[in-house]
Amino acid sequence: MTHRPHLTRSPKQVHLAAHFPGVNNTTVWSDPRSGSHIDFSSFAALACTAERGLFDFFFLAEGLRLREHKGRIHDLDVVGRPESLTVLTALAAVTDRLGLAGTVNATFNEPFELARRFASLDHLSAGRAAWNVVTTSDAFTGENFRRGGYLDRADRYTRAAEFLATARELWDSWTPDGRPRPFAHHGEHFTIEGEFTLPRSPQGHPVVIQAGDSPEGREFAASAADVVFTRHGTLEAGREFYADVKGRLAKYGRAADDLKIMPGVTYVLGDTAAEAQEKANEIRRRQVSPQNAILALEQVWGVDLSAYDPDGPLPDIDPDPESQLVQGRVKIGDPVAVAAKWRALSEAKGLSIRQTVIETTARQSFIGTPGQVAADLTESVRTEAADGFILVPHLTPGGLDDFVDKVVPLLQERGVYRTEYEGTTLRSHLGLPEPVWKG
Repeated sequence: MTHRPHLTRSPKQVHLAAHFPGVNNTTVWSDPRSGSHIDFSSFAALACTAERGLFDFFFLAEGLRLREHKGRIHDLDVVGRPESLTVLTALAAVTDRLGLAGTVNATFNEPFELARRFASLDHLSAGRAAWNVVTTSDAFTGENFRRGGYLDRADRYTRAAEFLATARELWDSWTPDGRPRPFAHHGEHFTIEGEFTLPRSPQGHPVVIQAGDSPEGREFAASAADVVFTRHGTLEAGREFYADVKGRLAKYGRAADDLKIMPGVTYVLGDTAAEAQEKANEIRRRQVSPQNAILALEQVWGVDLSAYDPDGPLPDIDPDPESQLVQGRVKIGDPVAVAAKWRALSEAKGLSIRQTVIETTARQSFIGTPGQVAADLTESVRTEAADGFILVPHLTPGGLDDFVDKVVPLLQERGVYRTEYEGTTLRSHLGLPEPVWKG
């Protein structure tokens, strides 16, 4: 009788990335350990820590206008950020393997110019560039641009889809052996033709990241993205999103591993679970100051609530769904429904305004000892709530140090995380295939 050898299936690998969040209520910018969000040294320090931790990529968000509150710039929020691709190009010179991902808006840019900038970054970094595709439909942001706010919300994804398809046509306009060819694109949003200035980049195309949880966003991700940057507060929500988006891939001829789902998460470590939870509670209190609690409330209610006590009960008035009180923030989908949910939670638990905001606005977090956090990350990936995580530290630039020093070695011991970079491009880190040339 012949016995077949027993094959042990290797555990699913955890992917990690680092997000430099900027000055807002994610970071505790008032902490003495918090550094500049403009000096290059801050970006370089966080990126080098991420590379030391063998992360897949370093991620930058971008805002195209400073947020306003009651007609004034909110001075507890964003205080400025250099343009993303400029920062990433500089980081290419001080890193060797780390992917470099930048958020650039598809509404207020043009395909040729943006495709050229990302192709340049991909060449200069030897194949480590990624583009987080975002859209904007509000006229407030559009006032900074010549086409100010003309784009209807319903057209955001159709324009973004054509924008991305056009960029890929440009990246493919040179043959793989380095011969330039003319391109021509005639579509609903773009009519361009000419010759692209750069050959095919080291990883074929820059990696494409997409962030969006709407049905349109999920479909766009399934059809065109390589990575989804999402946000879910529970394992159950993560598994639902994971199954839904992965289930859409087959209609586009794509396999499940062709798209990586990586939620943005926070973490807090302690020597004991109780110590970690105490630290996490203090961080949330510092992130949601009394002023920020009222701001968050006004974002939902859309009316001036400055007379309310942050340590008192929620307002008994109804929200104004048409309010323009807060500009530049993501609009609340159904303010009346959100207010009702917050009231129910506040009444059930006896929470004040500030306590309610702290509880309802918490990002998905991993809190505990290094061993527990390593176990929870592994379980989330094993049970298909995510393929990995984009870590959002509450301190920059030193907020990843303890994770890299204490959690990464435990993930490596579990056999779920690399011990060295095996390839040189971002696609190789993520396990993504190089795009087939479509000449």
